[in-house]
Amino acid sequence: QVQLVESGGGLVQAGGSLSVSCVASGRTFNNNAMGWFRQAPGKEREFVTAINWNGERTYYLDTVKGRFTISRDNAKNTVYLQMNSLKPEDTAVYYCAAHGVPLYWSYNSGRFGSEFRYWGQGTQVTVSS
Repeated sequence: QVQLVESGGGLVQAGGSLSVSCVASGRTFNNNAMGWFRQAPGKEREFVTAINWNGERTYYLDTVKGRFTISRDNAKNTVYLQMNSLKPEDTAVYYCAAHGVPLYWSYNSGRFGSEFRYWGQGTQVTVSS
């Protein structure tokens, strides 16, 4: 059974930092792009960031550029999201996801984001003002 399990969410004050991670089990996604999405109450899911299979390419939503960093450790089947200078508007459930096509990458974020096929259960990140 394929599983993506997020951990590390929590409550942090504005300006603070938080790191979340996602471990894959049941199969390897070492050849797949991995991404983080978020969904706040009453809002649509946002494609926040992604990293290609070997870490050489990344995508960031404009509103998180310079504050968030995605990374991966294929030996551990794990992808990380380091979030700094957090703002109340970053409050959301953060989901880890794996793209459906090995080795594929696109800078067309709208289409690319819709092609992620494997999802974690999400972890809550709350930023207080």
